[in-house]
Amino acid sequence: MKTARELMLAYLAGTAEETGALFLPEGTLELPYLASIGLPPVLKGPAEITKFLGFLHGTLYPEFKFQNVKVLIDGGNQVFAEYEINHKSGISGKFVKQQFFGHLEAESGKIRRLREAIDVVVAAEAIYPNGLKDVIAKRS
Repeated sequence: MKTARELMLAYLAGTAEETGALFLPEGTLELPYLASIGLPPVLKGPAEITKFLGFLHGTLYPEFKFQNVKVLIDGGNQVFAEYEINHKSGISGKFVKQQFFGHLEAESGKIRRLREAIDVVVAAEAIYPNGLKDVIAKRS
């Protein structure tokens, strides 16, 4: 059975399909601040998570790899890590440096919950062709 640390490292190293399979059927990937830019803040279950990660790996940051991974707290069934994406956006064409903080909770060798914090301004610049201007236009 995988530990929280092993699950986090596998999540960061895997493909969308491999990573989605690490989650429990009721497991969640939470990026609460994405709601600020019009995206769903919680994804539930391997299929929904795999679809989102497919977008991340295939469209948003084609063939990226997480970098500068630092596991800061390893507490058995929980782990807290810091990691980055330094890659050109496949949508906006802008080069982005996105820092993540992730808190993973494991249960029965699977991910029960992974909650990530990111800079939503950087995310908007990568996700939308006109960056924050598109977010503001959507809200108007």
